Parts: sequence; structure tokens; C-alpha cells
Amino acid sequence: MELNKKGEYSYVVEPFHVDYTGKLTWGVLGNQLLNSAGFHSTERGFGIGNLNEEDYTWVLSRLAVEMKKMPFQYEKYSIETWMENVYRLFTDRNFVIYDEAHEPVGYASSVWAMISMQTRKPANLLSLHNGEIVNYALAEGCPIEKTSRIKVGSPTLKGTYKVKYSDIDINGHTNSVKTIEHILDLFPYEYFKEGIQRFEIAYVAESYFGDTLFFYVEELDEKHVVIEVKCNDETVVCRSSIRFY
Repeated sequence: MELNKKGEYSYVVEPFHVDYTGKLTWGVLGNQLLNSAGFHSTERGFGIGNLNEEDYTWVLSRLAVEMKKMPFQYEKYSIETWMENVYRLFTDRNFVIYDEAHEPVGYASSVWAMISMQTRKPANLLSLHNGEIVNYALAEGCPIEKTSRIKVGSPTLKGTYKVKYSDIDINGHTNSVKTIEHILDLFPYEYFKEGIQRFEIAYVAESYFGDTLFFYVEELDEKHVVIEVKCNDETVVCRSSIRFY
């Protein structure tokens, strides 16, 4: 039972998964973290397909990722994942990213919510299949700092973006990884030569097709920036923190 609480999934870095440095992009890494979470939950009976049948769905609330190095083109890598805690409205999920030699090269900590597809409000996880989900929680932490409260003080508007068809996911809102990619596109090409040490994002509200996103950036120092994204320049959609190498 203990072994069944974790899942590990294998991937390979395809040529269209890399940036100009030949390393895996953060967008693809984000998608594979979400894929791993999806595979893990589906195998245990509480995947998005199961939830959709009951008019519920999973949404990512918070994500923090730290990478020591990114896999290179054609390199095989794997992602291990498990739920650390299950609360009434949220669940904590951890990840380990392994390289081809099965050495850990990164970690991620995340928070997820189950929402009603009708009301878009968080739903009671403990009511899902009579609370069976708690049987898969494993009280094993992640060796990186958990997601924190991101504070943005006096940011500067750095760009806008109108949400398009390719940004919308199965939940009908802007895909969480697409938002990450739009945030990273705010920064100069040279920033990614050494890469990102820690990326963190906290989602606050949904945005939809046709909305305009406003990206505000505050530089805390030359290696650390925080970002606030607003929908139609009013509602905060998310806040993010990036530490570059």
C-alpha cells in the first residue's frame, strides 16, 4: 500500500521540447509535471476523467519548482509524484525530477483544488468517493521550500496579451502552463542562458478566451523578480516569483 502511494513516469526530451540552449523548456516541464499528477490520480480513481463525470475538475492552485539542471535534448528523465496531505478543500502534491541516471535534478511542491464545473467554487475533497482519496496520502515532504505568499509592491507594466484559442484548456479557462510561458516571455533572451533556479506561481482567479492579461513586473534584485498578472487590468489572475541563476 505504501509503494502504491507514489507513481513514477518516464519521458524523453524531444527536439521540439528544448530552447536555444538545448535544454528542456519550463513550459514542457510544467506540462509533464501536470501529466504526472494526472496519471497518478487517474490510476487511483480520482483523475480528471472520473471527476468530470460528477461535474467536478482539478485545478492547480500553487506551484513551486527548483531545478539544479535541466535535461538536454534526447535525454530520458522521469518524474515521481505523491500526495503529501489531503485537506477538505486542497491537496498538497510533491514531485521529484530524475535525470537519465536516476539522480534527482529537481523538485516541485504544489497545491491543488477540486472545483465544481457549475459554480467554479472549491468542493469538499473528503466527500469524493467517501473520502477514499485520503488513503493515498503519504506523509513525506519535499526538500524545497513550499509555495509561499508572493508579495508584489510597486510593479511596472511590462506587457499585455489577449487570450486566444490555443490558450484555453479542457476546463474552459486559460491553461496554467500557458500563463507560465507568457510570464517567461516577458524577459530578455539572455536571462535564460544560465536558466532559472526557482519558479513559483500562485493562481488567484480564472481568465477566459478574449480576456486581456496585463503583466506587471517588480525587480527585487538582479536575479529575483516578482510578477502580478491582472485580467482586463482589474482582477488579479496570478502572482509569480522567479529566481534566475
